[in-house]
Amino acid sequence: MKKVLITGGAGFIGSNLALKLIAKGYEITVLDNLSKQIHGDEPEISSPLYLSIKDKVNFIHGTVESKEDLKQAIAGQDIIVHYAAETGTGQSMYQIEQYTNVNIGGTAAMLDILANAEHNVKKIIIASSRSIYGEGKYLSENLGYVYPSHRSDEIMKTGDFEVKYPNSTGTLTLVATDEESKIHPSSVYGITKQNQEQMIMTVCPTIGIAPVAFRYQNVYGPGQSLSNPYTGILSIFSTLIRNNKEINVFEDGKETRDFVYIDDVVEATILGIEKDEANGQVFNVGTGVATTVLTVVEELLKNYNKQVPVKISGNYRLGDIRHNFADLKKISALLGFKPSVTFQEGIKNFADWVNTQEIKGDKYDQSIQEMKQKGLFK
Repeated sequence: MKKVLITGGAGFIGSNLALKLIAKGYEITVLDNLSKQIHGDEPEISSPLYLSIKDKVNFIHGTVESKEDLKQAIAGQDIIVHYAAETGTGQSMYQIEQYTNVNIGGTAAMLDILANAEHNVKKIIIASSRSIYGEGKYLSENLGYVYPSHRSDEIMKTGDFEVKYPNSTGTLTLVATDEESKIHPSSVYGITKQNQEQMIMTVCPTIGIAPVAFRYQNVYGPGQSLSNPYTGILSIFSTLIRNNKEINVFEDGKETRDFVYIDDVVEATILGIEKDEANGQVFNVGTGVATTVLTVVEELLKNYNKQVPVKISGNYRLGDIRHNFADLKKISALLGFKPSVTFQEGIKNFADWVNTQEIKGDKYDQSIQEMKQKGLFK
């Protein structure tokens, strides 16, 4: 029986992965700080994610910022899946030290322990992110493939939200972002995920550990936090709909993301754990489909069978990207991964689950006010 440590294992992806691995005969240890932003004000009593695993894993209530907590968690483990991180692109732009301390500092502390003490760890899976790419990959009529920089306040305040590229003529055509695409994150969160990935992929081979990085796209599904107003537009919009509040669609609603269902993410991650072909490799995990925010709103309203006002406001957040979706050729070829849940199927499953949950108070306006005060929301 292989022993697996999942840092951040009480979170959305981590808890789902833990349950699936337990069903396959793995012994799971979870290190998690039960952040109130994700788990609510009384996580040990009311967090569905934590409650789903607490009696099935060796749970350590601690943080990756503590070397003592990390040493306790790492002892005896064969594999580490490193999910513990602060998440949220907007929030990362004004909680810079916090994001850096947890995401970069926590990863550095873990690697420091592994590099300087005896252990049994043979493989580390690092949760990277599509955010490290920044804007997606585009085809220019006269320049070929290009990687536009993040959009400026000066351009977006005119209501022009599409990306531009210097000296490109004609229309820029969005294409799938492959693993060889340019890395140029447009948020502190993206920078920290890039740093985590690079540290793992650089250090692990020198200390006899096989590294695997998964650049997850926008992960969603039953069980994701409905109380976190900083991440996850499906949760944010769902809470607004259930509270009969207006949905403010940023920009023109045509911005796109690649939404990948939780079961597919777990399946891809287990392939990385179990297949030697994954060792030393970086993989995109998504669906390969770009879905507009307006499509998200339409599908949610249809599945909740409700109507609320929808305002396409032209508001925008500095640091947000316009488009990005995953090229899956590498993960398909090396690991045999193919996503199995369509967006329409996944949204139905998600909405059915949300309808079984208590209606949460809406903290979204508070998060927007924070960004306004910092000059990040326009």
